[in-house]
Amino acid sequence: MDNHGAPERKYQAPEAGLIVTDGAAVEGYASLFGKRDQGGDVVQKGAYAISLKALAKAGRRVKMLWQHDPSQPIGVWDEVHEDATGLYVKGRILTDVGKGREAAALLAAGAIDGLSIGYRTLRAEKDGKGQRLLSELELWEVSLVTFPMLAEARVAAKADAPDEDWHSMAQLFDEARRELADR
Repeated sequence: MDNHGAPERKYQAPEAGLIVTDGAAVEGYASLFGKRDQGGDVVQKGAYAISLKALAKAGRRVKMLWQHDPSQPIGVWDEVHEDATGLYVKGRILTDVGKGREAAALLAAGAIDGLSIGYRTLRAEKDGKGQRLLSELELWEVSLVTFPMLAEARVAAKADAPDEDWHSMAQLFDEARRELADR
Protein backbone atom coordinates (compact mmCIF):
# COMPACT_ATOMS: atom_id res chain seq x y z
CA MET A 1 0.00 0.00 0.00
CA ASP A 2 1.75 3.15 -1.19
CA ASN A 3 0.85 6.79 -0.73
CA HIS A 4 3.09 8.30 -3.41
CA GLY A 5 1.75 11.84 -3.50
CA ALA A 6 0.35 12.98 -0.18
CA PRO A 7 2.66 14.53 2.41
CA GLU A 8 2.43 12.97 5.85
CA ARG A 9 3.66 13.86 9.31
CA LYS A 10 4.67 11.86 12.38
CA TYR A 11 4.85 13.59 15.72
CA GLN A 12 7.43 12.35 18.19
CA ALA A 13 8.61 13.30 21.66
CA PRO A 14 11.85 11.35 22.02
CA GLU A 15 12.07 8.77 24.83
CA ALA A 16 15.51 10.01 25.78
CA GLY A 17 14.31 13.58 25.62
CA LEU A 18 14.98 16.48 23.37
CA ILE A 19 18.26 17.95 24.53
CA VAL A 20 18.79 21.71 24.28
CA THR A 21 22.19 23.22 25.05
CA ASP A 22 23.42 26.80 24.88
CA GLY A 23 19.86 27.90 24.05
CA ALA A 24 20.27 26.91 20.42
CA ALA A 25 21.74 23.41 19.99
CA VAL A 26 19.12 20.66 19.89
CA GLU A 27 19.27 16.89 19.49
CA GLY A 28 17.07 13.86 19.87
CA TYR A 29 15.14 11.18 17.98
CA ALA A 30 12.64 12.42 15.42
CA SER A 31 11.31 8.89 14.85
CA LEU A 32 11.55 5.57 16.72
CA PHE A 33 11.66 2.24 14.92
CA GLY A 34 9.16 -0.50 15.76
CA LYS A 35 6.82 1.67 17.88
CA ARG A 36 3.15 1.94 16.94
CA ASP A 37 1.96 5.53 16.95
CA GLN A 38 -1.59 6.74 17.52
CA GLY A 39 -2.30 6.58 13.79
CA GLY A 40 -1.50 2.85 13.74
CA ASP A 41 1.78 3.31 11.84
CA VAL A 42 5.08 1.60 12.63
CA VAL A 43 8.28 2.90 11.02
CA GLN A 44 10.61 0.05 10.13
CA LYS A 45 14.39 0.14 10.55
CA GLY A 46 16.01 1.38 7.34
CA ALA A 47 12.94 3.34 6.19
CA TYR A 48 14.96 6.55 5.79
CA ALA A 49 18.19 5.12 4.34
CA ILE A 50 17.51 5.68 0.63
CA SER A 51 16.13 9.18 1.22
CA LEU A 52 19.10 10.24 3.37
CA LYS A 53 21.55 8.95 0.74
CA ALA A 54 19.71 10.81 -2.04
CA LEU A 55 19.75 14.06 -0.04
CA ALA A 56 23.48 13.72 0.65
CA LYS A 57 24.23 12.93 -3.00
CA ALA A 58 22.27 16.03 -4.10
CA GLY A 59 24.04 18.18 -1.49
CA ARG A 60 20.75 18.98 0.26
CA ARG A 61 19.70 18.81 3.92
CA VAL A 62 16.59 17.85 5.80
CA LYS A 63 14.87 21.14 6.73
CA MET A 64 14.27 22.29 10.32
CA LEU A 65 10.83 23.92 10.50
CA TRP A 66 8.60 25.36 13.18
CA GLN A 67 5.34 23.37 13.49
CA HIS A 68 5.61 22.06 9.88
CA ASP A 69 5.24 25.54 8.42
CA PRO A 70 7.42 25.73 5.28
CA SER A 71 7.48 29.51 5.56
CA GLN A 72 9.11 29.25 9.01
CA PRO A 73 12.52 27.58 8.87
CA ILE A 74 14.08 28.05 12.32
CA GLY A 75 17.44 26.35 12.06
CA VAL A 76 19.55 23.67 10.45
CA TRP A 77 19.97 19.97 11.10
CA ASP A 78 23.72 19.35 11.07
CA GLU A 79 23.34 15.61 11.61
CA VAL A 80 20.51 13.30 10.54
CA HIS A 81 21.03 9.53 10.55
CA GLU A 82 19.46 6.22 11.38
CA ASP A 83 20.76 4.06 14.21
CA ALA A 84 19.33 1.02 16.00
CA THR A 85 16.77 3.20 17.83
CA GLY A 86 15.44 5.42 15.08
CA LEU A 87 16.06 8.65 13.21
CA TYR A 88 18.52 10.75 15.21
CA VAL A 89 18.82 14.50 14.57
CA LYS A 90 21.21 17.11 15.88
CA GLY A 91 21.14 20.74 14.86
CA ARG A 92 21.08 24.42 15.71
CA ILE A 93 18.13 26.73 16.18
CA LEU A 94 18.93 30.08 14.59
CA THR A 95 18.19 32.60 17.31
CA ASP A 96 18.74 35.47 14.84
CA VAL A 97 15.40 34.41 13.33
CA GLY A 98 12.31 35.57 15.27
CA LYS A 99 10.61 32.15 15.39
CA GLY A 100 13.99 30.60 16.24
CA ARG A 101 14.26 32.79 19.34
CA GLU A 102 10.71 31.82 20.31
CA ALA A 103 11.38 28.11 19.74
CA ALA A 104 14.59 28.17 21.79
CA ALA A 105 12.81 29.93 24.67
CA LEU A 106 9.85 27.50 24.57
CA LEU A 107 12.16 24.48 24.48
CA ALA A 108 14.28 25.79 27.35
CA ALA A 109 11.14 26.38 29.44
CA GLY A 110 9.74 22.92 28.65
CA ALA A 111 6.68 24.39 26.94
CA ILE A 112 7.33 22.27 23.85
CA ASP A 113 9.15 18.97 23.74
CA GLY A 114 8.29 17.27 20.49
CA LEU A 115 9.74 16.52 17.10
CA SER A 116 7.72 15.64 14.03
CA ILE A 117 8.76 14.41 10.62
CA GLY A 118 7.32 15.54 7.31
CA TYR A 119 7.65 12.83 4.66
CA ARG A 120 6.11 10.97 1.75
CA THR A 121 5.44 7.24 2.00
CA LEU A 122 7.11 5.30 -0.81
CA ARG A 123 6.57 1.75 0.50
CA ALA A 124 4.21 0.48 3.18
CA GLU A 125 2.02 -2.53 3.87
CA LYS A 126 -0.72 -3.43 6.32
CA ASP A 127 -0.16 -6.21 8.81
CA GLY A 128 -2.85 -8.40 10.39
CA LYS A 129 -3.15 -6.06 13.40
CA GLY A 130 -4.35 -3.04 11.43
CA GLN A 131 -0.95 -1.39 11.54
CA ARG A 132 0.68 0.26 8.56
CA LEU A 133 4.33 -0.83 8.37
CA LEU A 134 6.33 1.98 6.78
CA SER A 135 9.41 0.55 5.07
CA GLU A 136 10.54 3.39 2.78
CA LEU A 137 9.97 7.09 3.39
CA GLU A 138 11.10 10.20 1.55
CA LEU A 139 12.08 12.52 4.40
CA TRP A 140 11.45 16.22 3.76
CA GLU A 141 11.71 17.94 7.11
CA VAL A 142 11.89 17.58 10.88
CA SER A 143 9.88 20.15 12.84
CA LEU A 144 9.87 21.26 16.44
CA VAL A 145 6.26 20.78 17.55
CA THR A 146 3.93 20.99 20.51
CA PHE A 147 2.16 17.61 20.39
CA PRO A 148 3.87 14.29 19.58
CA MET A 149 2.15 11.39 17.83
CA LEU A 150 3.88 8.62 19.79
CA ALA A 151 2.25 8.82 23.23
CA GLU A 152 4.68 6.60 25.13
CA ALA A 153 7.68 8.55 23.86
CA ARG A 154 7.33 11.61 26.09
CA VAL A 155 9.95 13.77 27.71
CA ALA A 156 9.75 13.05 31.44
CA ALA A 157 9.05 15.73 34.06
CA LYS A 158 7.95 18.40 31.57
CA ALA A 159 4.37 18.65 32.80
CA ASP A 160 2.32 17.96 35.90
CA ALA A 161 -0.64 16.46 34.04
CA PRO A 162 -1.07 12.69 34.35
CA ASP A 163 -0.11 10.59 31.31
CA GLU A 164 -3.79 9.74 30.71
CA ASP A 165 -4.61 13.44 30.25
CA TRP A 166 -1.77 13.88 27.75
CA HIS A 167 -2.76 10.68 25.94
CA SER A 168 -6.40 11.83 25.67
CA MET A 169 -5.35 15.25 24.40
CA ALA A 170 -3.01 13.70 21.84
CA GLN A 171 -5.83 11.43 20.63
CA LEU A 172 -8.15 14.43 20.18
CA PHE A 173 -5.54 16.28 18.13
CA ASP A 174 -4.85 13.18 16.05
CA GLU A 175 -8.56 12.70 15.32
CA ALA A 176 -8.92 16.36 14.35
CA ARG A 177 -5.87 16.08 12.08
CA ARG A 178 -7.36 13.02 10.35
CA GLU A 179 -10.73 14.73 9.87
CA LEU A 180 -9.04 17.74 8.28
CA ALA A 181 -6.96 15.49 6.03
CA ASP A 182 -10.09 13.65 4.84
CA ARG A 183 -11.76 16.86 3.67
